[in-house]
Amino acid sequence: MEHAELRKSIGFIAATSLVIGTVIGSGIFMKPGVVIAAAGDSTMALWAWVIGGIITLASGLTIAEVSAKIPKTGGLYAYIEEVYGKFWSFLCGWVQTIIYGPAVIGALGLYFGSLFAGVFGFPKQAETWIGIFAVLFLALINILGTQYGGAVQSLLTLAKLLPIFLIIVFGMIQGDVPVLGMESGSSQAISMGTAVLATLWAYDGWMNVGFVAGEMKNPAKTLPKAIITGIVIVTLCYLAVNIAILHVLPASKIVELGPNAAKEAATLLFGDVGGKMIAVGILISIFGCLNGKILTFPRMPFAMAEDGLFPGARFLTRVHPTFHTPVQAIVLQVAIAVAMMLMTSPDRLSDIAIFSVFSFYGLAFYAVFLLRKNQKLDHSLYKVPLYPVTPVIAIAGAIYIIGSTVIHQPLDACLSVLITLSGIPVYWSLTAKLKNKAAEKAS
Repeated sequence: MEHAELRKSIGFIAATSLVIGTVIGSGIFMKPGVVIAAAGDSTMALWAWVIGGIITLASGLTIAEVSAKIPKTGGLYAYIEEVYGKFWSFLCGWVQTIIYGPAVIGALGLYFGSLFAGVFGFPKQAETWIGIFAVLFLALINILGTQYGGAVQSLLTLAKLLPIFLIIVFGMIQGDVPVLGMESGSSQAISMGTAVLATLWAYDGWMNVGFVAGEMKNPAKTLPKAIITGIVIVTLCYLAVNIAILHVLPASKIVELGPNAAKEAATLLFGDVGGKMIAVGILISIFGCLNGKILTFPRMPFAMAEDGLFPGARFLTRVHPTFHTPVQAIVLQVAIAVAMMLMTSPDRLSDIAIFSVFSFYGLAFYAVFLLRKNQKLDHSLYKVPLYPVTPVIAIAGAIYIIGSTVIHQPLDACLSVLITLSGIPVYWSLTAKLKNKAAEKAS
């Protein structure tokens, strides 16, 4: 579909809500224990959340200028193509389709299964299968029609904010546990890089708003404001939730409870019934986030296939005649996600997802320098504040995350790099076919 055909109906409030809705999902509830264990104590854990927020805000401020100059539907993929060309945009889309998207869906599904089993008393061995069922169920909903997936998303966006609000307010008021300087009680090696990486899973998703830039009333102005406002609100929420939980539970207990820490804190604050209700609210939050990913991620392979830049393009570009949805693209993403769910843990999947995409985030951050060099500065458009310091912080953050993963999780890093490089011969093969077709038509 051409951009001119898209209805420009999304304003600032809706775009900001989309940023908040796509970011807040599982991370704020699933990662506090992981962050504390990696950071070593509660004070350093809070600093990890602050550093993650600073990196994310610097990233958002930088991408906001890029998006103002390239207000196209497609987000990261569109920015990379405009600045670096089709080869790099292909690799970006390849990574998002083969690693990032499925890893995010898989991790969210496994987090959902873990918490669902804990709340409703299912055995631990059922967690993975509950997660897989949730992924398959939402895939079916989105196959039956985008309007159903969109309705589910709208219904769950407001519901996900309720447990966050209640935990913050009542945790701050009723908690009596010291917040700062509490040891993690974990025997694992202390690594702030690992801690910050874990927080970035919770912050990730803000760039997805770029997928709908073509449907905004004034994307050059609306998109930057929405990205910045959304990230600031999310960062403040995350810090407040962590302080509230630490005020209710000792740091070592949060590490011990892992994904169930927020549920336990809610039980202490509101009793068994209230705790279950908050836990159900958290499940709704994760379920809504998972639905949003299944709704949006298949757009990437579908768009690439429409350009002839993905294997099996004819198959993937088919739209169901009755449901009018890209069934094959949805099935592809979900099939890879389920395979990942059967092979590894949600924490590992979330780390792989962040590492795989941050290389391309780094390229997008550097694009602001190239765009300023190659284009006349339009003073009517948004410009990143504190230039060039802010983009440098964003780039340094990306390098820090990539380097930390290579040092502390070399196997995951190597696997991600190998899968990325596997896209190069695929690109050569596909572009050669496109050239041959063009030559045949010309003759």
